[in-house]
Amino acid sequence: MLFAWPANAPAPAPQRQTTRSPHGELAIPCENCHTATAWRPIKAVPEFDHNKTKYPLRGMHEKVECTQCHVKPVFTDVGKNCQDCHTDVHQKKMGTNCAQCHTVQGWNIAVQQVKDHQNRFPLLGAHAAVQCEDCHKGAAVGQFQGLSTACVSCHLKDYQQTQTMGGSVPNHVAAQFPQTCESCHTFDSWMGASVNHAAPPINFPLTNGHASVPCASCHVGGNYNLQIAATDCGHAGCHLTTWQQTTNPQHSAAPTVFPIATCSNCHNTVSWLTASFDHATTGFPLANSHQMAPAGKVNACTDCHINNNYNLQIQPTDCANSQCHLNTNYGGGWQGTNDPVHSSAGTAFAAANCANCHNTVSFLTATFDHATTGWPLLGSHQMAPAGKVNACTDCHINNNYTFTS
Repeated sequence: MLFAWPANAPAPAPQRQTTRSPHGELAIPCENCHTATAWRPIKAVPEFDHNKTKYPLRGMHEKVECTQCHVKPVFTDVGKNCQDCHTDVHQKKMGTNCAQCHTVQGWNIAVQQVKDHQNRFPLLGAHAAVQCEDCHKGAAVGQFQGLSTACVSCHLKDYQQTQTMGGSVPNHVAAQFPQTCESCHTFDSWMGASVNHAAPPINFPLTNGHASVPCASCHVGGNYNLQIAATDCGHAGCHLTTWQQTTNPQHSAAPTVFPIATCSNCHNTVSWLTASFDHATTGFPLANSHQMAPAGKVNACTDCHINNNYNLQIQPTDCANSQCHLNTNYGGGWQGTNDPVHSSAGTAFAAANCANCHNTVSFLTATFDHATTGWPLLGSHQMAPAGKVNACTDCHINNNYTFTS
């Protein structure tokens, strides 16, 4: 019987123990980050280009340690949104889009970086230069929503400080100015405020000379509650002194003709010196020579209104009885006539009847209708050269104008 002894089989080779990476699938060699000494700490500057990932490192993110973001070994488990890493100090009041205010350069921001501020309160003028915390007290944890957009909510102190500023700044509190600052001020500066003087409740448009007058010149003693009309010049106390000091004519001597309450009937807001008086409103229009020089022959109102008498009750035809042309003071008076001598010529040449022959152009252009006497001048009776009469006295000898035939 044959026995076959089995041959000695070689021992199986020892198997290498494999280690699963705690980082999951990571397509870079371990030594890019780790050293041969130990797993930790890793290299100060790992050989890993984060910019080739789906989340490039920019700004402050370039300076943080890997483990500050990758708190778990599996690197792909990190979110990409700000709130995945950063605590929301605004308590979710500002939404999740941190980038609408902040950048990767740092949390601190300038107001120019705020992209969504135009929705409710546009940052215009000086508002564009202030820092967020100037309005949103408490910096990052301050109130960023629900703030009033009314000026006084931030500028009440400025409003109250006008009580002590003095100068050209009116005391807003004493004057009871409304706290709607934007009615007068702009967003650029407190200075250079403008008041719509023509709008209610003021209703006093500032035109011409009034436009350049300092507020305090009219609002004496800080009185900004004047209840006056734009035409109530004298009674307002603004031009009372001016009215009292007038001399040409002297207004105070004729208050019924030049009442203090009706300055605007003659004057405008350009200048006191450009006054115009419509004499026709008195029933006596100034025509021809009665006009002021150089259009006429009158040099001043007092040429007719002697002794400042502006209460004359006369008609345009009442020349001599008004004493304007009774004597020789005004270009040929009734008493000084000699061709014929009016004062002795009877009713036809009465002082009250100047207008029957004369006009307002000149006394020398008089025309007398002889036919009204019942004796029309015809043929040779006409004045030369049409007839043979050289002067009225050719017939009216010794100034006798009372012929009855």
